[in-house]
Amino acid sequence: MTARAIAACFALISLLVAAPACSALPHLPPAATTTPQPEMEPRIPLPVEITLPPGFRIHYYAQSVPEARSLAFSQDASGRVIVYVGTRAAGKVYAVLDHDQDNVADEVITIAEGLKMPNGVAYHDGALYVAEVSRILRFDDIENRLDDPPAPVVVFDGYPRDEWHGWKYLRIGPDGYLYAPVGVPCNVCETGDTLHGTITRLALDGSTLEVVARGVRNSVGFDWDPQTQELWFTDNGRDDLGDDLPPDELNHAPWEAASSALHFGFPYCHAGTIPDPAFGDLRGCDEFIPPAMPLGPHVAALGMRFYTGDLFPAEYRNQVFVAEHGSWNRTEPIGYRISLVRFDEGRPVSYEVFASGWLREGERFGRPVDVLQMPDGSLLVSDDAAGAIYRITYE
Repeated sequence: MTARAIAACFALISLLVAAPACSALPHLPPAATTTPQPEMEPRIPLPVEITLPPGFRIHYYAQSVPEARSLAFSQDASGRVIVYVGTRAAGKVYAVLDHDQDNVADEVITIAEGLKMPNGVAYHDGALYVAEVSRILRFDDIENRLDDPPAPVVVFDGYPRDEWHGWKYLRIGPDGYLYAPVGVPCNVCETGDTLHGTITRLALDGSTLEVVARGVRNSVGFDWDPQTQELWFTDNGRDDLGDDLPPDELNHAPWEAASSALHFGFPYCHAGTIPDPAFGDLRGCDEFIPPAMPLGPHVAALGMRFYTGDLFPAEYRNQVFVAEHGSWNRTEPIGYRISLVRFDEGRPVSYEVFASGWLREGERFGRPVDVLQMPDGSLLVSDDAAGAIYRITYE
């Protein structure tokens, strides 16, 4: 059977399978394909100059990773680190390996293909979880099966099937639950009591789905404060209110299990103070939780992480890095950078540019999507426009 035929079968099965509880898909996935990385010296620089604070350096970690988006990693008993990479339109999931441990990847393995916008990836206890538009899949014993990936198990198949804002981020929280957002299928609209416009959590076996947050237009990144274990997330503001409104958001969700979902305002109020022209008369801004930190307007804030490593200077510890994918229809483009939100005593106090240069004089050279802290304290950045992963270090 050809790889194309197998991918077609996989796509057909994804439409037919309905499995709210875990169930094995009745076929084998395509054989893993490998993309050797270009021969290059360690720490090869980017083709454009990226501006960073003094002492920081950036280089390619991996090239030839088409449409690289969300990132996760595992580290086996030998110390080998495997970076897992989700995509969107490509429909693939990759494993990126650095065999000689020189901090430049040597191999990119396609471990799944033919999936429906498999943006979200998360690793836990030997298994890789992958979020499609409507499903969460699990690939068991993935570290030992990279060259012969197992048939995925359907953990959950109950999310909406809308493609507009339907791609999902995926993380496993400190409580051991899977967390996944559900974007709204519109620019601005009411969603009622559906799952649209929410952040959800569910058990690792796909049971006990709960809504943690509502009024969330399109979150594609979240993390937990390492000190309080409380959830923080980015959210993308609506379009068509002009170039400077509304700002994207960094939100704080101190939700507790079994409590009611927190509401962050969409579609009635944006950024805590801006009533929506169509829906603002229905509910007031004072009914909702305002953003903890407004971000740039239309910057498309996606992946975010609290930095907990020791490689960067101490002032960066417990601060938040945000990948800004960049505006798509603003008169003057904005974003295309890594930003830093500084915290003091658990509260965000400033918002500044950390890494820039992917946008120069209106020309786009890349679009950061996600950030991932590696075991050595370095920071990986995925770029779906360049099909690459970068590594930021401090020397």
